[in-house]
Amino acid sequence: MLHHVKLIHATKSRKLVGKKIVLAIPGSIAAVECVKLARELIRHGAEVYAVMSESAQKIIHPYAMEFATGNPVVTEITGFVEHVELVGEHENKADLVLVCPATANTISKIACGIDDTPVTTVVTTAFAHTPIMIAPAMHSTMYEHPIVKENIEKLKKLGVEFIDPRFEEGKVKVASVEEIVYRVIKNLHKKDLSGKRVLVTAGATKEYIDPIRFITNKSSGRMGVAIAEEAEFRGAEVILIKTNGSVSSFVEKQVEVETVEEMLEAIEGELSSKKYDIVILTAAVSDFTPREKANKKIKSGQTLTLELVPTPKIIRRVKELQSDVFLVGFKAEYEVSEEELIEQARKQIEKAKSDVVIANRGEVAFGSEVNEVYWVARDSYEKFPLMSKREVAEKIWDKIVDMLG
Repeated sequence: MLHHVKLIHATKSRKLVGKKIVLAIPGSIAAVECVKLARELIRHGAEVYAVMSESAQKIIHPYAMEFATGNPVVTEITGFVEHVELVGEHENKADLVLVCPATANTISKIACGIDDTPVTTVVTTAFAHTPIMIAPAMHSTMYEHPIVKENIEKLKKLGVEFIDPRFEEGKVKVASVEEIVYRVIKNLHKKDLSGKRVLVTAGATKEYIDPIRFITNKSSGRMGVAIAEEAEFRGAEVILIKTNGSVSSFVEKQVEVETVEEMLEAIEGELSSKKYDIVILTAAVSDFTPREKANKKIKSGQTLTLELVPTPKIIRRVKELQSDVFLVGFKAEYEVSEEELIEQARKQIEKAKSDVVIANRGEVAFGSEVNEVYWVARDSYEKFPLMSKREVAEKIWDKIVDMLG
């Protein structure tokens, strides 16, 4: 790996450290995204090797991919048997082949076992023993072609994972770099939550005063999304119940809600219909709601007196519905001492029968990329120093996995 690539290696996370990824690039115009994609994979710790078809080299120069990856680029199969070097059956083979952006032509060739480019030769070599992911990009009529669709289904049945494209401007555009990286991490991550079913809530609820005004708070939903995505990386079956207006997420199953009532309804629906192993309530739920909500917009320019009544305590319903679920609550306080923060968290444990409460200070947590939290159990607590919310999510899941053995 070249020096300039080492400078960005694992600067965003260590999720892909030790992983070797072959980025196989066919001749789609979306190949211009591959420099950015390779760099992002490296920022999460991967080592990336580019393989390019002849058509791809007409769109993006191999030097660009050499710069992006810091490794030599395979542009033809020579006497060095590059396909075997990269993905043959030996201990130094790649962990994943990512075909991106995949054309209709390349997908159909792979499905028919044709290998007449470095890209298809590498895929054929990897097929039996290395995970393969394909991110399609083409015109929408090509994507809808019955034989292309049939070939995609055929490959899915054979264990190839597809990263669904975005549909924009009559084109099937390759998925965003962020989504591809998410899916690659999900594919390669250790699966220590496999077989577990997890429910996570995220974001700030809204309580309406009239049809356009509401009471809310500063929560961005970032912490809850990080926790849900981390659980999905680790192989759990995850449902994320998040409020609209929260940061977006790539978690596969999501339910969007607005009010406390809608959130409670969604949680009750899930806990009544399926057995859950772990519930983590990170959403910043309103404690109060207006006693009466106006049906029309309240006229401005006059004094308005609101009577607020308490909202139902969602966390107390969880153990009533599933007494043996592992319940993690979140408790945010503002400008309090460490002792008081711990004390408030313990009160929540008593009232809601939570197994653990993650306590934090609103002035640090709300709306920011970082957090400093306390892991509070009945008779002990541990402080996690200030770190990114993604790292906090990792620490929380490490502790839960340890506790559940």
